[in-house]
Amino acid sequence: MSTKNESQLEILRHSAAHVLAAAVLEMFPEAKFAIGPNIEDGFYYDFDLPRTLIPEDLALLEEKMCAIIGQDLPFEKSEADAKEAIKLFKKAGQPYKVELIEDLAKNEGAENVSLYKSGPFVDLCRGPHIESAGKIKPDAFKLLKISGAYWRGSEKNKMLQRIYGTAWESKKDLAAYLNRLEEAAKRDHRKIGKDQDLFSFHDVAPGMPFFHPKGTVIYNLLKNFWVEAQKEFGYDNILCPSMLDVAIWKKSGHWDHYKDDMYFIKAGEDEKEYALRPMDCPGAILIYNNSLHSYRELPLRYAEPGLITRKEKSGQLNGLLRVQQFVQDDAHIFLTEGQIEQEVKNVINLVDKIYKPFGIKYKAYLSTRPDDYMGDIKSWEKAENALKNILDEVYGQDNYGLKEKDGAFYGPKIDYQLEDAIGRTWQCATIQLDFQMPEKFGCRYIDNEGKEQRPVMIHRTIMGAFERFMGILIEHYAGAWPAWLAPEQAWLLPIGEKHTDYANSVAQKLRAAGIRIAVKNESDTIGKKIRAGEQQKVSYLLVMGDKEIAADSVAVRERGKGDLGAMKVEDFVEKIKEEIDNKS
Repeated sequence: MSTKNESQLEILRHSAAHVLAAAVLEMFPEAKFAIGPNIEDGFYYDFDLPRTLIPEDLALLEEKMCAIIGQDLPFEKSEADAKEAIKLFKKAGQPYKVELIEDLAKNEGAENVSLYKSGPFVDLCRGPHIESAGKIKPDAFKLLKISGAYWRGSEKNKMLQRIYGTAWESKKDLAAYLNRLEEAAKRDHRKIGKDQDLFSFHDVAPGMPFFHPKGTVIYNLLKNFWVEAQKEFGYDNILCPSMLDVAIWKKSGHWDHYKDDMYFIKAGEDEKEYALRPMDCPGAILIYNNSLHSYRELPLRYAEPGLITRKEKSGQLNGLLRVQQFVQDDAHIFLTEGQIEQEVKNVINLVDKIYKPFGIKYKAYLSTRPDDYMGDIKSWEKAENALKNILDEVYGQDNYGLKEKDGAFYGPKIDYQLEDAIGRTWQCATIQLDFQMPEKFGCRYIDNEGKEQRPVMIHRTIMGAFERFMGILIEHYAGAWPAWLAPEQAWLLPIGEKHTDYANSVAQKLRAAGIRIAVKNESDTIGKKIRAGEQQKVSYLLVMGDKEIAADSVAVRERGKGDLGAMKVEDFVEKIKEEIDNKS
């Protein structure tokens, strides 16, 4: 991979988006242009076109892009009066650009806008861009796919056509990326979930997963592991209603930030309005406020596997990775200001404990005050400085990242990004320090002098959502579950019908030892049974015939290692139980 910094690559991709737009203009002179930003690993551009694009169009557009690149046209920036720019784009028949400029003038008071010209193509753009189109290497970019996208993301607006592409600094970098895409397709959790019969989705509940028996095994294992891991750190488990009076969401501030993504219902004789919760925080606060607490009780740690429901547009749903209803491994901690440092460190240790068995690399980030923050600057600065000092001490100044303006509306946070087996990153754990909600809800405790004080609050998740974390793990493991998480840890494969009774007796012993097994007594040949087990990526296949019956043993095949030979049933139990206990 290139050693050049990411900003250069972003500029290259943004410039490639402009070249794509110029190519589209050649193919469709009546095309109307929307927006074309760089994104992670690539770029896209949205168009209003006279016909629907087909996959074959991508190759034609790539040819036109290569021709434009060959001309090595410079990217020329100019400043234009906003009113003159509106006239320019109206004359060119570009209504989306006109709307963008009008919004800039109205919302930002912009009197001038910047334009970029490359040959005959002129676009509204802040830039920056590379020096000229010739800097894009023809063998280091590729158009990937076509999809639909509503103008400005609103279903009320027209559906546009979005072209996705990627651009890199070398042919080698592009080849490596395309290989990652190919590997990612093989690991697609939706395909593996179907192949392994883990979960499904149905129109009666869009974006809400139905977990099948095998998927439920994995789901419960993750949840139970989470519950057990917290015991060392003194958490109490709570459960709160999933539907609360809308007044509580207005008080918490969630109304202002989430109301468009919330589900509402009117109930009771007075038709009172309630909302399905988009977050768990208010429930924990109500439990805390149910009684007056002493400083001796703090920190109070409330953990809740909270059911969350949020509206998502159909185009944003993505298997288990983006759903409308999920259970978050949430916790809310009430503490004094003097306890912040130690408690955040405790949560960091819990993050380490929970992530370690999955063999996934991860990195911490400090996310600071967003533009739409709630509360006063002083408390924000205090919270940000507290988290920064902790990160400096735990990880060292150069070993965590910074996400400016990416904090929650009520407080800064530490976010964790996980890196899976093929190098993709996922944001999961978050530790949020909050001085605002305790103030809004009048939370209090009695200090050592008998005076009322305001506690601080930590919001914390580690897996994030069990559904999403499970989807990440499916793709990380490519469906090859470690034994401790496998829905079926071993298949028992009798060679013939006469060996079925022995297989059933072995099954009883394994089940009694807590091992999840399946007896495959179909009439297929043993070769077919083994191939089926390998396709399902079962941890262990136990073959049994006359020799195994005579020796009170099983012939063990381990995934990835092949035939391990004959083994006494008791010895196999000891081997797999050690693997399960160690979560290896």
